[in-house]
Amino acid sequence: MHMITDKITIEAVLDRGVLNTILPSRDFLISELSSGKQLRIYIGFDPTGIALHLGHAQNLMFLEDLRKLGHEVIILFGDFTARIGDPDKSSARQQLTKDQVLEYAKGWINQVRPLLNFDDSENPPVIQYNSTWLEKLSFEDVINLASHFTVQQMIERDMFQKRIQSGSPVYLHEFMYPLMQGYDSVVMDVDIELCATDQLFNALAGRTLQKKINNKEKHIIALRLVANPVTGELMSKSRGSGVLLDLSANDMYGALMAQPDEMTEIFFTSCTRISLDQKDIIMNMGPRDAKMYIAKHIVEIFHGKDGGEKAEQSFIETFRKGGVPDEMPDIYLVSNKSLGEILVDQKHIPSKSEWKRLIDGGAVSIHEGEKIVDVSYTPVQPCIIKIGKRLFFKISL
Repeated sequence: MHMITDKITIEAVLDRGVLNTILPSRDFLISELSSGKQLRIYIGFDPTGIALHLGHAQNLMFLEDLRKLGHEVIILFGDFTARIGDPDKSSARQQLTKDQVLEYAKGWINQVRPLLNFDDSENPPVIQYNSTWLEKLSFEDVINLASHFTVQQMIERDMFQKRIQSGSPVYLHEFMYPLMQGYDSVVMDVDIELCATDQLFNALAGRTLQKKINNKEKHIIALRLVANPVTGELMSKSRGSGVLLDLSANDMYGALMAQPDEMTEIFFTSCTRISLDQKDIIMNMGPRDAKMYIAKHIVEIFHGKDGGEKAEQSFIETFRKGGVPDEMPDIYLVSNKSLGEILVDQKHIPSKSEWKRLIDGGAVSIHEGEKIVDVSYTPVQPCIIKIGKRLFFKISL
């Protein structure tokens, strides 16, 4: 396998702008990446929802950059850990069934394929499932893993601290999650783990176990979460927010164009591989044109050049000329529920308070008709509802 060991090339990969923390240090990592040794690198995802989003795409594109340097890369689907549920800030996660998790994972495989070259005959990415080894652990094995950590170490985790301070329960099984994720590193015998910053605690558990069990140093590269630089709002799989990877070309393009202008540069750096030398040129095109340029490029990654061009043309025809998109969600009215309640239930609108904000702001209307001013509004005949400039719903009785 041909290894790229040129430090300038390696530093260019690391400088893409998505890194937050490197352990034990950036210099040590560069020396390892330039040593000529093929390193084993992994990133893990728990399949807990239907779709990944561009925040995950950012991390997978970085993983592909490392694979192109010649290193072995693994995408680990946490089909076992997803059933435990990574602890949340406010409460324990809902535990999923094995069938639910495997169904989600099946869809995710198709979503990640455009981001990595699985057709590489020499060094293709590898997909693994952690149920392969975690289901085989005996109770004695779990006790032995737990013996490497103290209760004090576990409750140092910030989300546990917040729940303890607020009087919310912390369940014993939630302490098992870092052990299980940490054990993944041991079984796969990895040299590097990529993770988002919110997974750093779990990655450190793996670093501890890899050192104690395999007597091996494990590097951690924590990547920044894709977040709005003004509001701090994150793309979130659990909340279903962000630009999802299973969208059609038109819907993905529209979702990108609907993002705030301050996200354009974030998407350029994180979710494209356009040369960074072009950043200032593109950003100086103006907010709308820069966003359109980047939206087209991202859509092309998932739907090909033809898909990107058609999505851009459809957007221009529909929204610049005040038209209605060819495709839009079908909403069927439910008795005793208002339109807002249905849209919230189906997760088209994040909350009732957001629906009220849209109504109060005059953002909701019947297409080419009057604005809707009543939060309890329910259509009495088929129509098209428009929210803001780009969100349309076909209402059927």
